[in-house]
Order: sequence, then C-alpha cells, then structure tokens
Amino acid sequence: MQKTNLQVLKNIAVGSAQDQAAATGCTVIICPEGAVCGVDVRGGSPGTRDTDALNPVNNRKCVHAVLLAGGSSFGLDAAGGVMKFLEKRGIGRDVGVTVVPNVCAAILFDLKCGSAAVRPDEKMGYAACENAFSGVPFQSGNYGAGTGATIGKARGLAHAMKGGLGSCVLRHGELIVGAVMAVNCVGDVFDSQTGTLFAGALDDDRRSFIGSERVILEDYRLKTDFFTGNTIIGCVITNAALDKSQATKLASIGQNGIARAVRPAHSVYDGDTVFTLCTGDTDAAFDAVGILAASAVEQAILDAVGSAESLGGFPSLRDLKS
Repeated sequence: MQKTNLQVLKNIAVGSAQDQAAATGCTVIICPEGAVCGVDVRGGSPGTRDTDALNPVNNRKCVHAVLLAGGSSFGLDAAGGVMKFLEKRGIGRDVGVTVVPNVCAAILFDLKCGSAAVRPDEKMGYAACENAFSGVPFQSGNYGAGTGATIGKARGLAHAMKGGLGSCVLRHGELIVGAVMAVNCVGDVFDSQTGTLFAGALDDDRRSFIGSERVILEDYRLKTDFFTGNTIIGCVITNAALDKSQATKLASIGQNGIARAVRPAHSVYDGDTVFTLCTGDTDAAFDAVGILAASAVEQAILDAVGSAESLGGFPSLRDLKS
C-alpha cells in the first residue's frame, strides 16, 4: 500500500471554490461518465440532497457529481450551479430534451466562522466545477468545504480550533482508493497510529487539549446542544468494480475511518455523511477495498486538520506547534 494523489483516479475531477473573507466554500467531485454511488449517513443531524435515490432498492444507476459544501442548509443551493455546469457540458442522464445530471450533496455548519450572511450558492458551485476542469490543483486546509470548518467545540467556540479540507489516495497494485473529507466535528481528532490527541477542544491556556469526551461526560446533566458546530462530510473514490449494494456498504466502512480519527464520532449533533463513487475499472475483493477506504478517510481527516491555517479567531494546529 502506497500513498499517491488524486490525479491517478481516472475519469474523476475534483474542484473547490471558496470565499476566504466570509470563511465558506464548496468542493465538488465529478465523474463525467457516471459512477456507481453509495452513501452512509451516520450522524444525528445531517443535511443532504438526493440521498434516497442511492438506496440499492431504488433506480439510480449512477451519479455524476458529489458536492460537499459549507453554509449549513443554505449551502445546498450550490448544487444548482453544479447541475447547470454539467448540463452545459452534456453530462447527465439523457432525457431527450436535455440531460439531467445526478448530483448528490451534503453540507456542514460553518456560519459562525466568518460571515453568516455569505453561503455557497449556485455561482460558487459553478466555479468549483470550472476549477475541477481547468486543472486547478487540489489544496488541503482552508479551501472548499473546509474553508470555515472548525473542530473541538465541546467547550464552545472560544475553545475550538480550525478544521479544514483534506485528501488521501492509497494504491495497492492496480487498486486505488481515495477520500476527500471536510472536517468540522464536535469532537477531537486523534492519530490512531500513535494514539495521541492530534487536535481538538482547548484548555484555558488555548494551547493544550482538555479532551472533548471528558468535557461531555463531566457536563452530562447539562444536555448541551452542540448543533452550531458539527459534521464531517466526505467522499470515497475508487476504481474498484462494485455494484450499488457494495458501494453502499463501502460508504459504511468508510465511516470507520471517522471513528478511528474522531472522538466522539457520529454524535447526535454531527451530520457525518460519507459518499462513495466507484468507477468500475478494476476487479478487487470487497474487503481489500474496505481496508483502503477506512484508512484513506482517516488519513484525509488528519491531512485536513494538519493543513488548516488559523482563521476567524480559531487557532490552527500549525500555530500550536510553532
């Protein structure tokens, strides 16, 4: 197993657009030829678009794009820009009078970092698609859906840190599995290889970590609502030949990567959602694909937090290390 980059994934284009001043943005993963898609919604407060069609019992054969966006529910508007861009390019399901792109989406809450009045919209979704096809390189950290992302909010925003957007692509032989993740979780981020707390809720010195699970347990009688800062959303991309049921199961296994890296994971206030896009170029044992998927998700989360820069008063891991 070796690390590589998103460029090795054939027939996949990834693009981001963002408003740095307002601290919000969106990221789109496009498969012009269509890909088998699955989804697993594990968090208790999701915000999604067109996920019911991905149920294996329903008649959705392929998906042309997955959108990840900030802006809370307002950010779902960016999917209209993705639809418009793909239609202009003739990408979608041919219905005779036009093509209808199949676009799924998930959002995260970033309204308290930057300006709450600015959210991803149709224009930003369109711009993300333009960037995907114009060769703009993928950037981790304060980009796309991770622009206004924050983490470690168990003690409130005054003790939170900057989250971000990250990726990881793993290859074993001809099998390739990658993940693009926007990290905006209530909890802390851990490096499972060392077992150490990587980033999260800050102690009063705003440099050391206090431990989100400890805070939640100590305040269990308060029933604190963390809704105003939640969710990890992302997409696993693979060249494995999987059917729709397997793609759905792979999304579920991808959530294992969140469980490895985030504590607590899948809280009632998180909307943790993982999509899968399977291009079907390579035959592979399903469990082998799952091993790479969980690892790619975990490492993409670490990449997001490690690449983030301080913004809106939220310190980054880089700053704490300096």
